[in-house]
Amino acid sequence: MTRLTNKRTLITGGSSGIGLETARQFLAEDARVAITGTNPETLEQARQALGDKVVIVRADAGSVADQAKITTAVQDAFGGLDAVFINAGVADFRPLEQWDEAGFDRSIAVNLKGPLFLVQALLPLLANPASIVLNTSINARIGMPNSSVYAATKAGLISLARTLSGELIGRGIRVNAVSPGPVSTPIYGKMGLEAAELEKLAGAILGQIPAGRFGEPSEIAKAIVFLASDESAFTVGSELVIDGGMSNL
Repeated sequence: MTRLTNKRTLITGGSSGIGLETARQFLAEDARVAITGTNPETLEQARQALGDKVVIVRADAGSVADQAKITTAVQDAFGGLDAVFINAGVADFRPLEQWDEAGFDRSIAVNLKGPLFLVQALLPLLANPASIVLNTSINARIGMPNSSVYAATKAGLISLARTLSGELIGRGIRVNAVSPGPVSTPIYGKMGLEAAELEKLAGAILGQIPAGRFGEPSEIAKAIVFLASDESAFTVGSELVIDGGMSNL
C-alpha cells in the first residue's frame, strides 16, 4: 500500500521490536524513514534489515542534547517531517524497596523527559499537517506490581498526548498515543531476569490476557501506520489501547 507515500518519518528506538517492525511497515507504505537507537550492533542489524535508504541516527533517548542531534540529522536528510513515532523506552521493573535515585532518573529521562524535549526540538521541522504518535503502555492503567516507575512514565506520556494535542493542533500537528499490552519483543530480555524467571513472568502475564496470547509487533505497527497517515486526520489526542483485552479485566 502507499498510505505514506513521500512522507518523511522518524521512529525512535527503531532498531528492534515494535520500532523496527514499524519502520518496515512505513517503508512498505512508501515512506522515507529515519530511525534512532543506542546500540551500534542492533543499529547495524536494522540497517541490513531495512536497507541503505533508511537514515540511522545513534542517539540516547534520555539525553536532551541528543534530541537536538536527532533533529539536525533529520533536517539534513529530509528537510522536514510529516510523521514521528516516539517509541524508544526502558522497562525497568522493581519492587518499591529496590528503587534508587539513579534508576528512577534513568526511567524518567528515557521514557518521559526525552520524548518531551524531542517534540520541542522537532517543532521547526514538523509540517502542516503532521502526526506524532507516542508509544505508551497499558501498565499506566492496570496497577501491575513492580511497575511503579515504568507505569508512571507511561501515564505521563498519555497525558502528554492529550495536552500537546490541544497545544499543537492549531499548527496542524496531531498527537496521539498507542498503549500496547504484552507484545513479543526483545524488551523482556532486557529486564535482567534469568530464563526461569522470564518464563514464570510470561506465564503469569499470559493468564491475564483474554485473547490468550501475547501481541505481535506487526499488530501495533499497523495501528501506528494508521495514526501516521491521513486516514486518521480527525483523530486527535486519542489513546488506542491494543492489549488483547487485558486492561478490561
